[in-house]
Amino acid sequence: MSDIKSYIENNKDRFINELIELLKIPSVSADPAFNQDVLNTSEAVKESLEKAGCDHVEICETPGYPIVYGEKIIDPSLPTVLVYGHYDVQPADPLHLWDSPAFEPVIKKTELHPEGAIFARGACDDKGQMYMHVKALEYMTSTGNLPCNVKFMIEGEEEVGSESLGWFVKRNQEKLANDVILISDTGMISNTQPSITTGLRGLSYVEVEVTGPNRDLHSGLYGGAVANPINVLTKMIASLHDENNHITIPGFYDKVEELTRAERDEMAKAPFSLEAYKEALDIDDVYGEKGYTTNERNSIRPTLDVNGIWGGYTGEGAKTVIASKAYAKISMRLVPNQDWEEITQLFAKHFESIAPASVKVKVTPHHGGQGYVTPINSIGYQAASKAYQDTFGVTPIPQRSGGSIPIVSLFEDELKSKTILMGFGLDSDAIHSPNEHFGIFNYLKGIETIPLFYKYFTELSK
Repeated sequence: MSDIKSYIENNKDRFINELIELLKIPSVSADPAFNQDVLNTSEAVKESLEKAGCDHVEICETPGYPIVYGEKIIDPSLPTVLVYGHYDVQPADPLHLWDSPAFEPVIKKTELHPEGAIFARGACDDKGQMYMHVKALEYMTSTGNLPCNVKFMIEGEEEVGSESLGWFVKRNQEKLANDVILISDTGMISNTQPSITTGLRGLSYVEVEVTGPNRDLHSGLYGGAVANPINVLTKMIASLHDENNHITIPGFYDKVEELTRAERDEMAKAPFSLEAYKEALDIDDVYGEKGYTTNERNSIRPTLDVNGIWGGYTGEGAKTVIASKAYAKISMRLVPNQDWEEITQLFAKHFESIAPASVKVKVTPHHGGQGYVTPINSIGYQAASKAYQDTFGVTPIPQRSGGSIPIVSLFEDELKSKTILMGFGLDSDAIHSPNEHFGIFNYLKGIETIPLFYKYFTELSK
């Protein structure tokens, strides 16, 4: 694979332009208004896999959005790598905070990306990182450097809980049989210090509704005499953390894995500047659970956060009203051994119990998934480490992520194979936020590194 750099250099403009075209399609799975765009994106992914060299590609129907499956089987006796990614993206809202339209990709240079970065929704999460694998396959097939078999499973519901993926995996175990699963939907420490994600947090996502009077009321005639659902909801939410930012739901921490002091000391060796972290976010201080560092709070500890809250009048000017209802969306990031369905039940029971008699409470679960930890002594991890060493010149650091990819634990349960998380994004890439972007360097470096994973995984499997 000594020719990989020259292949990328000769084709980089095309690689970038192809990704830009994919990013123009607003494949927002959460909003039915974009239904046709999501379907169009699945067709675009199918076409790209065919052009990259897959011998068989199909769009597999599911109860929800389709899954694009592709394969290139060169010898059944050789190892098989299953690549997972997703073609759906988060909603672009709030639109007014984007410096350029979310689905009109532009390339701009930044301090961290002097070679330029593509700004668009889905640039890093996950179209850009998914498409690295498509172009890596193109290189391997067009130059005769594919050392093993490869399968692709690209879904369209990751951003809304991957419900149809579970349905698909359970019904297609033979089709999806593999020796290792490869995913690029995470990040790395920096462009000079790569890392391999070895742990993901689980997720429980709920919506709560607090109802007071049977209609909106005049705040002068009824204020002080009738419970205001917005006031009540904010008090209930505030009570979910104590003075040490410890979550107060009974039973919430019962199954939380406590890392040893030695394990926490090993985590602390990863390069991290608290001052740079605060400066990047324009905050004066960090905030979180007492007794833990910033990197521990966002990776090995569970959390509870309000993702949205609304009720009453929010238009221009004033309207003196006591709303009939108030709402909030709440997510809980979980650590290994916490079962997301159990946590959802604990939340609902507690939230309903703390409501005053003057209101009614409804808790609606949306989606969730289990946390995951992968060993660092597996052949897959070793192959990924050697690949990063070759292209970055330094050994990658194993690192737990605060994010969630709920289907990873499902893969291990149903397909009985380990997952390797080779991410190339940066924490500053603003995924799920306005001005999401993905560095040109990172995109091309991913295309360069991924084929080496195939090479080393095949060699180590002998």
